Amino acid sequence: MIGNDIVDLALAQKESNWKRKGFLGKIFTRNEQLLILNAKNPDVMVWNLWSRKEAAYKIYNRQTNIRGYFPLQLECFDLEILDGIIFGKVIVKDFVYYTKTAVSTEFINTIAVERLQDFASITTLENRKNIKKNNEIPSYFEKNIISTKPVSISHHGRFEQIVTL
Repeated sequence: MIGNDIVDLALAQKESNWKRKGFLGKIFTRNEQLLILNAKNPDVMVWNLWSRKEAAYKIYNRQTNIRGYFPLQLECFDLEILDGIIFGKVIVKDFVYYTKTAVSTEFINTIAVERLQDFASITTLENRKNIKKNNEIPSYFEKNIISTKPVSISHHGRFEQIVTL
């Protein structure tokens, strides 16, 4: 399974005031709030953690068919930076998802997978050709192959990312 999220940082800054009273407490656990408040760049940390939660939620939704808004039930752990890429985990209930986040000056993009080895199999798609949705969940159909692959589509502002395994 795969999930992905992208945040256009210029649009996020324009449309969302994460510093307003009560915002952090509705979205982030106490440990996550400490990460944000102690970060060199709190704005980037907010959207980094948000992106991780969204990417993991997409896998959780696909696995369980549970839809809803429950960001406090998804918690980010073990953030580690390797070669400029941030790796970590998101836990929701009894599920653990592994995340890989790229941060640029313009966007933050997170890809989440069920198994660490799945990172080696990720393919970025250039367009939505051969993607079909079933119950609002997208799948990728390859020509001459009967089976489908999970696909994750994310778009925000100026950016879109489509990934599959």
